[in-house]
Amino acid sequence: MKCMERYPLPCRLCSREERFARGQARFHFSLQRFADGDKTEEPTAKKRQDAAKKGQVGKSQELSTAFVLLIGFFVIKALWEQIYANIAGYTIYIFGHLNQNVDVENVIQLFIGMGVILVKTAMPIMLAVMVVGLAVNFFQVGLNVSAEKIQPKFDNLNPINGVGRMFSKRSLVELVKSVLKIVVIGFFIYNYLKDEIFTMPQFIFYDLGTSLAKMSEIIFTLAFQVIGVIFVLAVLDFGYQKWQTTQDLKMTKQEVKDEFKQTEGDPQIKGKIRQKQRQMAMSRMMQEVPKADVIVTNPTHFAVALKYEKGMTAPVVVAKGADFVAQKIKSVGRENDVPLVENRPLARALYASTEVGDSVPRELYQSVAEVLAYVYRLKHRRRRA
Repeated sequence: MKCMERYPLPCRLCSREERFARGQARFHFSLQRFADGDKTEEPTAKKRQDAAKKGQVGKSQELSTAFVLLIGFFVIKALWEQIYANIAGYTIYIFGHLNQNVDVENVIQLFIGMGVILVKTAMPIMLAVMVVGLAVNFFQVGLNVSAEKIQPKFDNLNPINGVGRMFSKRSLVELVKSVLKIVVIGFFIYNYLKDEIFTMPQFIFYDLGTSLAKMSEIIFTLAFQVIGVIFVLAVLDFGYQKWQTTQDLKMTKQEVKDEFKQTEGDPQIKGKIRQKQRQMAMSRMMQEVPKADVIVTNPTHFAVALKYEKGMTAPVVVAKGADFVAQKIKSVGRENDVPLVENRPLARALYASTEVGDSVPRELYQSVAEVLAYVYRLKHRRRRA
């Protein structure tokens, strides 16, 4: 394999197997090098929330349009007779009063009447469309108010960026969708009107009411057919928008790790914080050991320091520990002349059933009282001596 050191490219002295193995090694290195940069991970909940705050959500405008058209035409058809009666009645009223003098008061009355007719005919349709539009948007994205999309961005004024957006993948998809929508809707309109268009010239022989009724029937039938086609396209577009948003928000493995560190905290830092908290708790506990009346030991594995004062319902555990901590407690106790009493069952029971600051359990009152009585007698003897 000396040729590998002399020649940067495979030489003829190497066997085919050796050249293949070297090629595999280089190829494997490349995969490992760029694996972390691929966006293969599903977006986290935090990623989706941050994107939603910026207005980047899976929302289909086609779905909103389909529902608005459906409700709008449905309300118009349901109120068609009322709308026709109001407009026709006011039109007859206007033409019936054309012989009146034209002055400011008559003109004001004319415009007030037009406003009233507009409210009666258009307001129900506008309210229905507004409510449905808001409901459809709430269904798609929930209660999400974002001002990110309406904020001015000077990058959008850059013609180079504009050309890039024009020829982007998203623009190409939108172009294909628009062409497909025009073709499909155009086909349905043509397929319906190719038979109805020959009957329309006959409307000139009917009276106005009959002509309007037949024309409205054609328009509503065509409208609901087109809206049905738009609904199908809107549902497909809604699924695509959800999928595309997920693809845009996908993350690399490194991004997931960084986000976890930001939200949950760096494990190393958290470990250091916990270590510091344990050290502080240990320091506070050791400061209480000299105030203890007695330290009950195992004698090697456990140590529990107890304190009792007048007014207490029961002795209190001021320090406890096992192994190294137990040895530390006993060392501090010896330095401060705190009596050490060896009682293995009691030491184990106190260690298992209490925490620092807890009172001694009722079932251990008798054993602890005997220990404290022994300690008090011992202290009394020392004082007499």
